[in-house]
Amino acid sequence: MSSGLAEAGRAREAVPFDLVSLGRTGVDIYPLQHGVGLEEVRTFQKFLGGSATNVAVAAARYGRRSALVTRTGLDPFGRYVRLEAERLGVDPGFITAGDGPPTPVTFCEVFPPDDFPLYFYRHPTAPDLQVTAADLPLEAIREAGVFWATVTGLSQEPSRAAHFAAWQERARRRHTILDLDYRPMFWTDRADATEQVGRALEQVTVAVGNREECEVAVGETDPQRAADALLERGLEVAVVKQGPRGVLAVTADERVEVPPFPVQVVNGLGAGDAFGGALVHGLLAGWDLSRILEFANVAGALVAGRLECSTAMPNEGEIERALASLAVERKS
Repeated sequence: MSSGLAEAGRAREAVPFDLVSLGRTGVDIYPLQHGVGLEEVRTFQKFLGGSATNVAVAAARYGRRSALVTRTGLDPFGRYVRLEAERLGVDPGFITAGDGPPTPVTFCEVFPPDDFPLYFYRHPTAPDLQVTAADLPLEAIREAGVFWATVTGLSQEPSRAAHFAAWQERARRRHTILDLDYRPMFWTDRADATEQVGRALEQVTVAVGNREECEVAVGETDPQRAADALLERGLEVAVVKQGPRGVLAVTADERVEVPPFPVQVVNGLGAGDAFGGALVHGLLAGWDLSRILEFANVAGALVAGRLECSTAMPNEGEIERALASLAVERKS
């Protein structure tokens, strides 16, 4: 059943999507007891998860027409992924299920404010890494306002080849975004990750990552040097997230840095995906770089103050109210 993605979404390709996101999906199993290891946790709650999935959900919260290209197992969790994605506003037409590995689950431990160990049950592979080039909805990818993919998808074949096929179809169209989401447990060799990310940077126009991810991508951890190194690969926008120091974005003509938005951290794992969905929204809206960064920074912070990822994504009104409150504080 691996050939269903392109056929399933043919009718949907007539109207371009605001966002097509390709990559990881699964089920997050998060503890309801915090400050203890998994061995001591008594109760959990499940949520839709996976970075590419969360970004699609986040963009949908702003009214964006989002689609997710991914694959699940033929199992109850796979059915949950499809139903929950649709419930949260993501077009499920390119989510397929097939024989092979089961739909992945991910556990975490919650030790606020800055320690959230993750345990991925997707070894030796996962269904979303079995998406092939033949499965891709190429017209939808080509015509989307934003195409989003992550470094995780480059860690194994056939997903790796599928990503490069998607980028070839996209032909480095504006708002082709690579999330530098490097997870060492998905790679057998860091040097291989650096090589594949280097190839990918030649296909995209925007890159987003934290300092450690930038080091894998371009060998730099200093935010300014990392951003410059990314631009040298031909990108239009380089975004470097700096955690408690805020976020930096650089183009050929502009450098913008915004400070962090204060929040009581509950679980920081969804903040980057919330930032990504807000970045998508701001780019599509044509906002200036400062407004995009401020908006996305607050989106990430709000989700860091909540347990889950997908269902924690804020809407535009929540973010605008937080920005207004921040403006009042700055004046006082």
